[in-house]
Amino acid sequence: MKPYLANLMNALSLIGLSFWGYLSSETPSITALIPLFIGIILLILTPGVRKQNKMVAHIAVFLTIVVLIGLIKPLLGVFERWDTTAILRVCIMVLSSIVAMVAFILNFIAAKKNKAANTN
Repeated sequence: MKPYLANLMNALSLIGLSFWGYLSSETPSITALIPLFIGIILLILTPGVRKQNKMVAHIAVFLTIVVLIGLIKPLLGVFERWDTTAILRVCIMVLSSIVAMVAFILNFIAAKKNKAANTN
């Protein structure tokens, strides 16, 4: 998968699922919207990722790592409550972030190989 598509998919899942989780919570907290805000930033960065701007791609990777780490606590929390819908929402956000990370890593590896092949 191309990194910009993985980033776009991740951004949209973070936005939609965190907003859904916030609205469906009996006691909504603004911290539930952190993935939404990161998703909006990732969405804004998508054109730069598509143009293979290294700085933008590295910012997107950093934010993806941050959201992955940040979703650990909510994931543990929903498993404790055994809220099936919340488990599904958080797992999809984690999975989409992992897919985006893998796409970025594979793209970075391919770019490095291409650069090495072109310098030889």
